[in-house]
Amino acid sequence: MHPQTTDGYFLIPPFYLAIQELPLKTPIMSGAFMSFITDIHIHSKYSRATSKQCDLENLYIWAQKKGIDVIGTGDFTHPAWRRELKEKLIPQDNGLFALCPTIASKYDSMVPGTCKQPVQFMLTVEISTIYKFGDKTRKVHHIICMPSLEAADRFAARLDEIGNINSDGRPILGLNSRNLLEIALECNEHAQLIPAHIWTPWFSAMGSKSGFDSIDECYQDLSHHITAIETGLSSDPEMNWRIPSLDRFRLISNSDAHSPQKIGREATCFSCEKTYYAIFQALKTGDGYAGTIEFYPEEGKYHMDGHRKCQICMDPVNTLKCNCICPSCKKPLTIGVMHRVETLAKRDIGTDIPNTAGHVDHLIPLTDILSEILNVGPSSKRVQSAYEHLLATLGPEMQLLTRLPIHDIASQTNDVLSQAIHRMRNKQVSRNAGYDGEFGIITVFSKDERMRFYDKYMFTS
Repeated sequence: MHPQTTDGYFLIPPFYLAIQELPLKTPIMSGAFMSFITDIHIHSKYSRATSKQCDLENLYIWAQKKGIDVIGTGDFTHPAWRRELKEKLIPQDNGLFALCPTIASKYDSMVPGTCKQPVQFMLTVEISTIYKFGDKTRKVHHIICMPSLEAADRFAARLDEIGNINSDGRPILGLNSRNLLEIALECNEHAQLIPAHIWTPWFSAMGSKSGFDSIDECYQDLSHHITAIETGLSSDPEMNWRIPSLDRFRLISNSDAHSPQKIGREATCFSCEKTYYAIFQALKTGDGYAGTIEFYPEEGKYHMDGHRKCQICMDPVNTLKCNCICPSCKKPLTIGVMHRVETLAKRDIGTDIPNTAGHVDHLIPLTDILSEILNVGPSSKRVQSAYEHLLATLGPEMQLLTRLPIHDIASQTNDVLSQAIHRMRNKQVSRNAGYDGEFGIITVFSKDERMRFYDKYMFTS
């Protein structure tokens, strides 16, 4: 449950924006420049706490439903998963892979005709490193990308000499971040390391609990090989642009999905050739890098400071007033991403945007919008039926949320859904911030509005 405001404490910071009736006028279509969309940080069925449906077949289906052109494999260091990748993926001579046609043909009927598109896979894995550096224990997560299965084999073999890569698709190793990058580069000159969700308090390059104050400090003399960093669900580019030391990096976003249905909740857009090498050249030079698709950062589960057990959520000002101690149980608060950014920021938000910046779209997952409208859970049969009906009628989710003209949505559905998407695109939303592992809640309608249209908004299947 989300906490309520009591006893003078800000248990939920006041992030509400007034919602007014808006004319249904299509905003500038930020997605018009996109040529393809990527989501390269995901997990397979071999990672802990993931769905058994995280296999190549379901990723193939859901990438098309979502509108994702290049999807990560995740977990390529896991021996069983790597065997499956070798059996089911076909190299495309561009550093990417396609699902074997005989396998793909068995699942094409599960993709609505409006959503069918080619899907390519990139070999990726998230590595967790835990080690002592300086005066504290560091816990840093990294995304590693490889252009060939041979390179993936070499990398896995090197890591197997260091720690256990068999028990979890996201292996935990006692390895310095700098040395992990060195091993990756030794295995293939085109290997890429991207610091994962760099602000997450417990497991990231710049997190409040176990990270560093800069990327250079984390990766030391090899930091010049880092060309991109991942914002994570609890931060967005605008927050990262406040840190001058990050100006030289492109910002990317990914879903970090633990089930196929969650892919694409964050993503990165490119307008270059669709190859492994072109993608990373675009991240290096900016030519062909378009921008990112983001959660509203308040929805991320570590956006604000807080203590979930006591349902205490605070902004940085009130946290400092309490000396970072929970006013309820007197234990330390978990310091969130916003606080950490404020600590290191040298700029106000919206000023001095770096020339490495791309365009940013903030979205709400379509199932969350339908859940709000229908007043049932996002996993309910009613929401899922409505979701599938919309994809079959209007096309993939990403297109519907970012590019499809509002009048087309209204003409094919009704004014309630079109109004919701219009408001989302224009940031006319209410925001309850996430904290200490609790996801935030983003809504587009007031309670009174929802009560007026619960009975009005119906889908046929």
